[in-house]
Amino acid sequence: MHEPTKSSANGRRYDPERLFLPPDDDLAPNRPGETLRSRLDGSRTGRAGLLLARLLGRRPVEDDWRRSLAAEQLVGARLDGLTAGGWEVVHSIALPGDAVISHLLIGPGGVFCITDEQTRRARVRVDDAMVRVPRERPRPCVRRARQCAVRSAHVLSYGCRFTVQVEPVLVLAGATGVDGAEASEDVRVLREPEVEGLGALGGVLHPERVDRIHTVARNRRVWTAA
Repeated sequence: MHEPTKSSANGRRYDPERLFLPPDDDLAPNRPGETLRSRLDGSRTGRAGLLLARLLGRRPVEDDWRRSLAAEQLVGARLDGLTAGGWEVVHSIALPGDAVISHLLIGPGGVFCITDEQTRRARVRVDDAMVRVPRERPRPCVRRARQCAVRSAHVLSYGCRFTVQVEPVLVLAGATGVDGAEASEDVRVLREPEVEGLGALGGVLHPERVDRIHTVARNRRVWTAA
């Protein structure tokens, strides 16, 4: 069992394990979309190549990355605004392979694994697996949000040595309306302005548990086997 949370001279809580977390392994400084920024910076496709692909009707993967980055930045800014109320946020957690957890929100109301999707100011329809945007192919966002939450719960429970329940949340950035949000009983579907409502939730986690889960969540090494 891990050493209990302690308080410093100024009364601020801390988990002793955090003191031994190397800076390179600490995800806490991550900005929203950090992983996508790195992918875009490392892309070898020049402007000419991107333009040619678009002219040929082949959307470059870089366009998808930019769209996802915009959504992560919008949602991440709203989540960061909740930290004054006892919440902690970890952004852009890279998993083995290409999967990325956009945000983990940890606080009095529990732990939320947040997946965001850019919808280009459209009214969308949601079912138990897909998000359907007019004139676009269905996107398996609901299913992906559920899978990320399951992986997060497994990793955090193992690292914390107690069971951590993680609720999946799908945020549709830019959506003007959502039909069928209640179709998925286990995934909370929100529009971007509704994200701040998560901060009003409480009565689930004690501050010491919040601190412990955050310490584990910010450690890059615990996610390498996810």
